[in-house]
Amino acid sequence: FDYFGRTTTPQQTDIAQDIFLKLYKNGYLNEDVVIQLFCEKCQRFLADRFVEGTCPKCSYEDARGDQCDHCGQLLNSIELINPRCKTDGSTPITRKSNHMFLDLSKLQQKVENWIEKASVEGKWSANSKTITQSWLKEGLKPRCITRDLNWGTPVPLEEMKQKVFYVWFDAPIGYFSITANYTNEWEKWWKNPDQVKLYQFMGKDNVPFHTVMFPCSLLGTDEEWTLLHHISTTEYLNYENAKFSKSRGIGVFGDDAIDTGIPVAVWRYYLISSRPETNDSTFTWKEFIAKNNNELLANLGNFVNRVIKFVTAKFNSTIPSFSYDSESEQELIKNINNLLTNYIDALENIKLRAGLETAMEISRQGNGYLQDSKLDNALFGNKPEKCASVIGISVNLIYLLSAVFSPYMPSVSESIVRQLNAPLRNIPDTFIMDIEPGHQIGKAEYLFKRIDEKMGEEYINRFAGESKDKIKTGKKSKKTSKSANNAKTSENQTSLQAQIQQPPKYN
Repeated sequence: FDYFGRTTTPQQTDIAQDIFLKLYKNGYLNEDVVIQLFCEKCQRFLADRFVEGTCPKCSYEDARGDQCDHCGQLLNSIELINPRCKTDGSTPITRKSNHMFLDLSKLQQKVENWIEKASVEGKWSANSKTITQSWLKEGLKPRCITRDLNWGTPVPLEEMKQKVFYVWFDAPIGYFSITANYTNEWEKWWKNPDQVKLYQFMGKDNVPFHTVMFPCSLLGTDEEWTLLHHISTTEYLNYENAKFSKSRGIGVFGDDAIDTGIPVAVWRYYLISSRPETNDSTFTWKEFIAKNNNELLANLGNFVNRVIKFVTAKFNSTIPSFSYDSESEQELIKNINNLLTNYIDALENIKLRAGLETAMEISRQGNGYLQDSKLDNALFGNKPEKCASVIGISVNLIYLLSAVFSPYMPSVSESIVRQLNAPLRNIPDTFIMDIEPGHQIGKAEYLFKRIDEKMGEEYINRFAGESKDKIKTGKKSKKTSKSANNAKTSENQTSLQAQIQQPPKYN
């Protein structure tokens, strides 16, 4: 899970060229003339990412040379209205060039047969199936898989030795070649469909490349590849009242997230709880801060901190003897088991957002149990056996929470087990009492800290980028220069950290 690589390796060249030559041998490649955009100032054919223009489908003015981010339609760069070179802004001309095409029309029946089976067995997400079927219904057409560039994987044909593979033929093969860089036994995963299931996660704009084009490339080799089993596709995540745009500095990205000083667990929780699984969703700083304060801190953080501190103060950090035979305890265990079943079902079916919601509901059940049981000094003094039961069950419920939150917020799980002085545990099928009487717990830690609500407006202004409103009012973009941002990092970090307040003390 921690091996990262690139497609600029000998393994990538070997595997990509081998797949290409097998497609060539099997009659699925054709040569044809392509009209391409050529920049006279740059003196080169323009790769798709170096061209922008108006989308011919929806009139969006900043469509890319291969796809429109606004309507999601795939494009050829010559279809763009008023195309412009992104390097110098000049208007490119058209020139002819010979290229190789993957004849998807010859492979349509093969890929349709595979999709019909795989989409059912793998329980593809609804939008994945819809996008894929729209391609098939329209009818597959030959698609160019080479480019006139001086970088990339070279085409292994003498008459095309100056050309390279187009990224969407070449890039998915990186799954194989990067694995091959990790181990020479890469085929145990990638050519083993009977024993290996492939799960993939992506935005909806990448679906046809992974459900149609890439499978066609592999099916055309007549080899036994591990093809896609399940695809989980999201709709779009928007930012405040605009679209995320790294080039325009609109939105918050990885390096920006680090600069805020907000812990990674909070980012993971918010993004997955807002994951656009069925509809577009919107990132807002107001909701981000509310979820930290009202859900993570007030729910999960409160439950864990309250119980751990109570055990430390009243039981000398030692789990007392306890029972869970009473009606109220059995009812809680029944409710937790039902939620745990729902949680496991959600993760098995790749419903990540629902799984996280269920994990948080398990924590709410714990808070409700403490509330109903009236855990306080009076319960400890007047009903010691009841108090011991509440503590014993609650500590074990916290241990369960460390497991169900581990796929989402591993650092939080690590903090919980450190406080419990227990090892990391697997997700169980049922709620059982793993932590027994006599166990010594560790020291209490705060899982989360409160974020001042006033910070919302500061973050909005900071990550507004070059939006039209900013330009009209004459305000500066947040990304005036990288050096300017770096110069302010230390000052901003101190200021922002000061605004993240300590959580309240729990009784």
